[in-house]
Amino acid sequence: MSKIKVLLAEDEIALGMIIQESLDSRDFKVNLCTDGQKAWEEYQRAKPDVLVLDVMMPKKDGFSLAEQIRKTDPYTPIIFLTSKSQTEDVVKGFGLGANDYVRKPFSMEELIVRIKAQLDRLRVRQNQSDWFAIGTYSFHPTKQILKFGKEETLLTAREAALLQILVEHANEVADRSLILTQIWGSDDFFNARSMDVFITKLRKKLQEDPQIQLLNIRGFGYKLVC
Repeated sequence: MSKIKVLLAEDEIALGMIIQESLDSRDFKVNLCTDGQKAWEEYQRAKPDVLVLDVMMPKKDGFSLAEQIRKTDPYTPIIFLTSKSQTEDVVKGFGLGANDYVRKPFSMEELIVRIKAQLDRLRVRQNQSDWFAIGTYSFHPTKQILKFGKEETLLTAREAALLQILVEHANEVADRSLILTQIWGSDDFFNARSMDVFITKLRKKLQEDPQIQLLNIRGFGYKLVC
């Protein structure tokens, strides 16, 4: 089985080497770059499976690098490394096409879980047709259609985006903060209340199948059981 190729861009050399050594010892193949320009060149050469990018780097920051990559590559997962005080970085990062973020300091176990989760979701997307099965429902994210039997319901753009995240995390907890940041732009109180309303709407639209549950996991997020 081939190793997962990780492009790591981190200008703190000591931290970068610790991450590299830890991942290499767990059957990943890591290319470490200490500035954004080298990371761009390495991305073009190596075509990694996943990118782990620090935000603040010399020559080309993580945002600029992600934006440049997303112009031609919408699929390779990008995970940002951010400090706990840089909440605005999380919002900006998702806007530029990031898939996830890890706040410093972090455990290697957390980073590995997040890398594997993103790769699993990418494989699901590549293997899926345009339609997702949710119990006895069918869901088309792009067309924003939820179908039950012959009955079709047109979803709003935000309903479709929310349901797509829940489907991609089916039978596991979808992080509340992550959903808010990706869809609403920030995880403040008012956006959280708005999301609760959308969750209630989706529950009603999925109520024809009693095997489907949309659970509120207090303090963590939501879980679509199907």
